[in-house]
Amino acid sequence: MVEQTDIRSEPRLPLSRGRVVRAALDLADAGGLESLSMRRVAQQLGGGAMSLYNHVANKEDLLDGMVDVIFGEFELPSSEDGWKPAMRRRALSVREVLLRHRWAVGVMDSRTSPGPATLRHHDAVLGCLRDAGFSVELAAHAFSAMDSYIYGFVLQERALPFDTPEEATELAHAMLAQFRAYPHLTELTTQHVLQPGYDFSDEFAFGLDLLLDGLERARAAA
Repeated sequence: MVEQTDIRSEPRLPLSRGRVVRAALDLADAGGLESLSMRRVAQQLGGGAMSLYNHVANKEDLLDGMVDVIFGEFELPSSEDGWKPAMRRRALSVREVLLRHRWAVGVMDSRTSPGPATLRHHDAVLGCLRDAGFSVELAAHAFSAMDSYIYGFVLQERALPFDTPEEATELAHAMLAQFRAYPHLTELTTQHVLQPGYDFSDEFAFGLDLLLDGLERARAAA
């Protein structure tokens, strides 16, 4: 007879702030922020809720830690290769991370106790713009415009009733009959959405390049 191993006898990893925050991230990624509670995080870690308070002060502190982890996953821009390529890579990275952590976009800028990764990221963005000759005021405008575009596009993507180009094509075919009385919607659907290679995510790069080109003109004029 094969001897059964009692997993309860295996040593449990000690709790740490990092483990608590990572468990909370996993819960939020799986079920959204509404699924997050101190009790559920404790269950995820195999302990009691009170044990968490040795590592996080409360749920707000936990959210601060989660958001800081998210900022730590963004690519840090560097002015070595030019501000536009750096900001383009940073924007693509932010979008990719926010699509991976779909709950995060609504709380990224809501925290009043930013962590080191958050502060490092913001400082790097501003530093890249300042090194490129942006004034303090124009750097602030550029930062706001870029994040408004990135966050807004991610929110739009999250709301779409499809996730893949194939699903978009299927939905477009299903809705085409409703567009017959609307010539411009029909034109958009048949000549753009239903064309080979269509992918809604391509709209992000197009809009981003328009924004960066506009910021370059503003920088040059200033």
